Amino acid sequence: MESLFDSAAREATPEPLAVRMRPRTLDEVIGQRHLLGPGTPLRRLVESEAPMSLFLWGPPGTGKTTLAYVVSNVTRRRFVEISAVSAGVKEVRAAIDAARSELGLTGRQTVLFVDEVHRFNKAQQDALLPAVENRWVTFIGATTENPFFSVISPLLSRSLLLTLEPLADADIGAVVDRAVADERGLSGRATLHPDARDQLVRLAGGDARRSLTYLEAAALLADDITVEVVEKAADKAAVRYDRQGDQHYDVISAFIKSMRGSDADAAVHYLARMVEAGEDPRFIARRIVIFASEDVGLADPSCLQVAVAAAQAVEFIGLPEGRINLTQAVLHCALAPKSNAVVKAIGAAVDDVRRGAIGHVPAHLRDAHYPGARKLGHGAGYQYPHDFEHGLVKQEYAPAELRERRYYEPTTHGAEARFAERWARIRAFLRG
Repeated sequence: MESLFDSAAREATPEPLAVRMRPRTLDEVIGQRHLLGPGTPLRRLVESEAPMSLFLWGPPGTGKTTLAYVVSNVTRRRFVEISAVSAGVKEVRAAIDAARSELGLTGRQTVLFVDEVHRFNKAQQDALLPAVENRWVTFIGATTENPFFSVISPLLSRSLLLTLEPLADADIGAVVDRAVADERGLSGRATLHPDARDQLVRLAGGDARRSLTYLEAAALLADDITVEVVEKAADKAAVRYDRQGDQHYDVISAFIKSMRGSDADAAVHYLARMVEAGEDPRFIARRIVIFASEDVGLADPSCLQVAVAAAQAVEFIGLPEGRINLTQAVLHCALAPKSNAVVKAIGAAVDDVRRGAIGHVPAHLRDAHYPGARKLGHGAGYQYPHDFEHGLVKQEYAPAELRERRYYEPTTHGAEARFAERWARIRAFLRG
């Protein structure tokens, strides 16, 4: 059986599949519909001759370079790409000088695309300012990091900021299907099995370029692309995990129960399975945040802080690096002392409310700020705790009907032992 390696060798196509499959028009772009509709900045840039400056902010493989390329291609602008990884101030100024010369001699505008612009230091970003301010170029900067932290204010304030969203599975699938059939891609020379297609989508993790890289590697191995071929090409075993099926619920259940059972190794294993299967990291982060209060609570108050920080880190940097932050939170949760007193407290209180055990707000606690409230006795007799020793004063807070109800029943696990002791003293003081 002849592989596509022989065909590819005969055709001697130097460009990677991801480059060959770059859209040529905005209508060919898959995903990012919120940026491509009528009247959007990108449409205006394509449809008008006026230069403008843009920052494209989004995860890898979501189409930042593609959009810049399409803008220059459709508008017949000259396209110059600079990588912030290797270019310095000298290269930036040379590109700007060439753009000014081209504009003066022929009237042709230049799209100056700076990839990973967040890697430029202040001096390098300052070098872009005259070209942006005087509109000598149409500047497009691509970044995977929050530009409010990584781009100087003068440059950001003179540009539009467009946020790209991670591509959905359906978008990645469409990218793969087009590459298999299109004459610029595999031109129908390969047969891609449905389960192999699903595996490519999972491995891509929302990154279109990655899906095409794996597809190209698989096509070099065989013209009948199965899951096994994809595994060999990507050097990753297929993770049997359906985000809409039983595996999704089984794995997340085992993940939570492993943290609850304080088995750090098992918890990290299930985390790895979800990450490698392409589970949404924000979903994982949300479950960790819930766990921090539901199963740890005041036994280790810092657990919630770590979980929230990990969730914010995932939003900020994405995958693959975000998995490190998730792992730190998972280990913290798994090894923390456990208490479900927080979830039991709100559960018991909600049960009372739902069955009608509500009672009346004591008059001295009612709002006394609006006109006429004092005449109704609202706020009368309220004692301000800060005026008393230890910030405590004996007065009624709960409705009379619920005076003896206990919602928060702290454990003696970890830091909650300290809260338990303090709550016992306070409760005895307030209610006798």
